[in-house]
Amino acid sequence: MKNVEDIMRLAPVIPVIVVDQVEHAVPLAEALVAGGLPALEVTLRTPAALEAIAAMKQVPGAVVGAGTVTNAAELDQALNAGAEFVVSPGLTEPLGRAAIEAQVPFLPGIANAGDIMRGLDLGLTHFKFFPAMAAGGLPALKALAAPFYHCRFCPTGGISLNNAAEWLAFDPVLCVGGSWVCPRGVPDKAAIEALAHEAARLGQ
Repeated sequence: MKNVEDIMRLAPVIPVIVVDQVEHAVPLAEALVAGGLPALEVTLRTPAALEAIAAMKQVPGAVVGAGTVTNAAELDQALNAGAEFVVSPGLTEPLGRAAIEAQVPFLPGIANAGDIMRGLDLGLTHFKFFPAMAAGGLPALKALAAPFYHCRFCPTGGISLNNAAEWLAFDPVLCVGGSWVCPRGVPDKAAIEALAHEAARLGQ
């Protein structure tokens, strides 16, 4: 199993995916992987999410994770569906301990210094900065990253093609999370692959 940094370094953008119907899952994953974005975060925001994770795992080259995991029960559900990594909007000690015990690559959400310190107490050093723009944008992350210089981040929330490069230019940022590459609804494979190619080039 890859570690969380390996997953964060697969591509400059991790698509944040909302799947409303299971039949959308495979074409969406195929388009994103073909476009150069193999790490896929399927958010647990819809009834179809767990089935979508299981379906996407069949797509060659896809590394499929679960997002919006908020407690140990959801963590178990995600792992049973085959999630290869787990992303949460925030960090609680019970969830952190459950993820560590499960030995799954885990990217917990943080928005302030206290969140990061809670993560460090658990032995975690890689975090999702969320909600990135609402929590103060790049100036806020730069201020947070200074005392926690050994931590690495994936900003998510308000990131778009217009501002992603600016975030990625900051060394502690290994990747960004974004939903702009995978619009909700029936997947237009050609359009999504084109968006993914454009996003993958941000890392060059």
